[in-house]
Amino acid sequence: MEAAIRTYFDGCNEADTAKTAAGFHPDAVHYFPPGLDGPWTGAATIAAHWRRLTLTIGSAWTIDRLITDPATHQAVIEWTHYKTAPGGFLRGDEWYAFDPDTGLITEIRAYYASRSDGRDHVELEGFDYGARGYQLSCPVDRPHPDAQY
Repeated sequence: MEAAIRTYFDGCNEADTAKTAAGFHPDAVHYFPPGLDGPWTGAATIAAHWRRLTLTIGSAWTIDRLITDPATHQAVIEWTHYKTAPGGFLRGDEWYAFDPDTGLITEIRAYYASRSDGRDHVELEGFDYGARGYQLSCPVDRPHPDAQY
């Protein structure tokens, strides 16, 4: 899993679509926070988008932390995305799922360190939280009896 992620990042940094796509299942999905034109579906599509950003805004990435869980075929990383043409950078996390038979990445869910844009519900675009068993409503009674709002 670590090798697949590191190869993916190397491919992105090199603007090498074949290398970037090589670690993905052909039908992989990359989810993003709202407003970022996601999700991207398919290994070739994911690779083409990152190549475009590398060549147009000077994107470059580091993997700052990486944890794998081979028993569940999942991994999580922290990364930094440098945008060298306009200047600046973005930090975030990604959750990875892998195909247990091939070891290829089947899904990436990206979470960015950013301010809320005022939306009431902030979650990944196109990701079916309910079908994945996520809690869809507040699990406790609110307002709290001692609340002052």
